[in-house]
Amino acid sequence: MFYCKYFFPRKGCLQLLKAEMNLKWSTIGRTSVSYTQGQSPEPRIREYFYYIDHQGMLFLDDSRMKNFTSCFKDKKFLAFFFKRLRLNETGRYTDDFPYLSVCGRERNFVRCDDLPIVFTHVIIQENLDSGTKENRFSYAHAGELLTVPFEPTKIFMSMKTGRVYHPAPDIVGSIGLVQSKIAIEFSKFFEFHNGEEQSPTHFTWDGNRYDLITDWYKQKMGKVL
Repeated sequence: MFYCKYFFPRKGCLQLLKAEMNLKWSTIGRTSVSYTQGQSPEPRIREYFYYIDHQGMLFLDDSRMKNFTSCFKDKKFLAFFFKRLRLNETGRYTDDFPYLSVCGRERNFVRCDDLPIVFTHVIIQENLDSGTKENRFSYAHAGELLTVPFEPTKIFMSMKTGRVYHPAPDIVGSIGLVQSKIAIEFSKFFEFHNGEEQSPTHFTWDGNRYDLITDWYKQKMGKVL
């Protein structure tokens, strides 16, 4: 649950609270499509069905309880799974499971609460080519195995939903959701010079103040939202 202790503007904090509650309720529902885990629609083909919640945790779609106990945690498996994630263009289950991760003859259909890429940690990684260290944004709970460069100028907050986004790998639309806990941490670094009704205009990170760029989100949002 969100706590309003991070000096976030009151309206923005209430929006985040509302978004978080809505997200929690939406994770309870299950798709009504009929399937059987491990089904074989054709020889030597197996199909499985997965769900990604708004915290970026991966579950079997038909798991009754979706929490930390029942999610997949092996980082190597998560990296393997998400590196193969793409749009579902098979013609099967496309309305209910818009994403697909293929492993050999195994089709893993994926649906999600918001977006399939969810950022969970900002980590520091060493650039082996230059020997310098850089901030990376880790996603899917895979630690250093799945990261993109952290771009503080491109943190975007939707004032309609209270959700926060960041550029993601181009495999599924180039937009990723920022995990709610991280979004709350970011919130204390936002500035709203166009008023609290508008998206943040500035973001301070690691001692640097950045003008926020929103065009990237507006250009890409039609692909996935």
